[in-house]
This record gives sequence, C-alpha cells and structure tokens, in this order.
Amino acid sequence: MDITVVGGGLAGLTAAIASAELGANVTLLESHRTLGGRARSTEPPYVANDGPHVLYSDSAPYAWLRRRGLIPPARPLPARAALGVRWRYRGELGGPPAAVIRAAAHRRLRAPHDRDFGSWAEERLGAESARAAGNMTGVALFDAEPARLSASFVWERFLRVTRPTWPSPRYVVGGWTALVDHLARRAREAGVRIELGTRAEGRPEGTAIVATSLDSARALLGDASLTWESGHTLMVDLGVERRAGDPFLVFDSDECGFLERYSVVDPTLAPAGEDLVQAQLPIRPGESRAEATERLEGLLDTGVKGWRGRLTWRRDQVARGRTGALDLPGTTWRDRPAIDRGEGLHLAGDAVAAPGLLGEVALTSAVRAAELATGRSTSRRIRSGRG
Repeated sequence: MDITVVGGGLAGLTAAIASAELGANVTLLESHRTLGGRARSTEPPYVANDGPHVLYSDSAPYAWLRRRGLIPPARPLPARAALGVRWRYRGELGGPPAAVIRAAAHRRLRAPHDRDFGSWAEERLGAESARAAGNMTGVALFDAEPARLSASFVWERFLRVTRPTWPSPRYVVGGWTALVDHLARRAREAGVRIELGTRAEGRPEGTAIVATSLDSARALLGDASLTWESGHTLMVDLGVERRAGDPFLVFDSDECGFLERYSVVDPTLAPAGEDLVQAQLPIRPGESRAEATERLEGLLDTGVKGWRGRLTWRRDQVARGRTGALDLPGTTWRDRPAIDRGEGLHLAGDAVAAPGLLGEVALTSAVRAAELATGRSTSRRIRSGRG
C-alpha cells in the first residue's frame, strides 16, 4: 500500500520508518529544504537545540528507538554535573527547597485529572510545596501557570522529573540534528521517498499521516477541531566564557523557568573555553516580550553570575503553541485530537491523543499512526509512555 507522510520532523520521520517497516511504500513531504522541524539545531560553533531537548532513557519511545539502532551517540548526566543542580527559590540560588523535598516524598500519591493542580496540591501538600513543586515543572510544561492545569497532568510530570533513581536524560552529542540524521538515514534505507521543499496542498490523496503542528494540520485539512492548549515561552541561548562555579542546571521554583549548561555534557556545542547555556521562561498572560525578557534575564543574573560581561553569542526566540500539549482540568491525553481521523487519514505529533512527556508523545503517536494506516502492528510496539 502507499502512504503519504506530511512533515519531516521527529514525528514524520518516525511515522515513515514505522510505516515502511510494516510494508508500505512511503513518500514523505517536507516543505522546508531540510528535515528535522523543531529538532533542528543551529550550525557550529554554537550548536543550540530549538529549546531544551533531551531523550529520556526510562521511556517506551526511547526503547523503541534503541531496538532499531536509531539513537546516535548520547551521554548520560555525569556525576560532576549532578553536583551542579540548583534551584532558584525566593530569589536565591541553592539546593532543593524543603518545600520541593516534602512534595517529592509523596510518591505514592495520585492526583485526579478533573481538578486543577493548584487547589488539589494545596490541600494535599500545603500551599508552599504546591507552588514550589508546580513551578519547578516549568521544564516540562512551558506554562506560566501550572496551578491552572490538570492536577494529574502536572503531578505526573513532577514525579517524573524528581524520580529518585539516577537521572534518565540522555544528551545527544552534537545536538538533535544528529538524531534527525540518524532517522533520515534509516528512512532512506527503508525505501522512504523524501521530497524536500514540497508543500502539501490540502488533504493528500489516499492513505496519509499528517505529522505537523496542530496549527498547520488545521490549516492543511480545514478541520477547526484540531486545536489544543499548548505553551507560550521565551527561549534564550547564550554563548558565555566559561567560569568555575557556574551551576549545570537551575530549576526555577519562583517563576517556572529553567536553564542548563549543555556544554558541560557535550563540549562540542561551544568553542573551547566557552559554555552553551539554554534558558526558557514561560510568558505570562498579557505580558510583553520585553517584560518576559527582563524576567528571564533576572533568572540568568541569579544562575550565571556576570553573564553579560562574558557574553559571546546570543539567540532569542518566542515559542507559542510549539511546546507540546497541556491538559486542562477535566481532560487527559485521550481527549486530545485523535490519531485516527477516518477515511485513511491519521495525525502524529506532540499534541495528539498519545501518552508521554514532551517529544515522547510525537514518537508514540507516529508509531500508532503507522499501525493504523497499514492495519498492522509493529513487533514490541510502543505500548505506553510515561509522564
């Protein structure tokens, strides 16, 4: 059978590979001249992902990639880096706040999906722990008001981030373009026909998987129902002269921000003697970009002392609706736009009806879309995602 995949990001490439594995003749259409979508990295000497990116080795999607040899060289969190994990709390930089530790101790607690996190967590954890725990999940939410979201959605992500075992993140050496290259190579080896610079005009004929953002899918298919809550965040990438004592990672329990020195794990991301720092801060409702920038620079002032005088490179971006799904009270991942749209049409991406954390949703939905499109099941398919 013939399948058309629209979109050459992680979801599209995964859907193409999975479909080809199941015997389909696959054509992938990508409107840009390069593959990768939001997984593309900048060119050297400063190799920055489009926002904070890591793979989580404790997830089903990671196992699916690993079994197929699709994970490029990737490094775990080194012990020396773990010693440099800090929190901003009440304007100060330090170790994990007692409020976060108290919340993390309730690992057997399960949260309801039909209540907001703020009121539920205040009842079960206390007001201080509710705020500190919710805000530090900014790395997984990209939202300025975690308290308004589904209690289950936020709490599951908090538990994932604070899992007491050795940290599961894996950092792709050379940036996520290396992962894109691995996927593209496998797709071509599997016989996928990749057409770059080719924009789909309307619904593709025959069986198709649309692996784009929901906004793009809505416009392409003329389906107004393809919408879901997502984040709105400011992202800043910095090249700075290296200085002893800079933290590796800062969780922001004050304002939902996050920053990380990626070059600690992968020195190839910045020139010798420099560090690559990636930071993000969710934009508040009604807040201007200038106001958000001032607040994010305040986080940098706290976390990377003297960064302004050490600055060698900077890139600022605003991401709206490009950071994955957010579930409001009364909803779960099952309520997001369905993968199966009927009449041979399927969706894949990070905001559709599939479980997982951030990019895991895209991979899980892509494999499922391939199974539905072909009417076949992969061996040891992605059965679930955590988070």
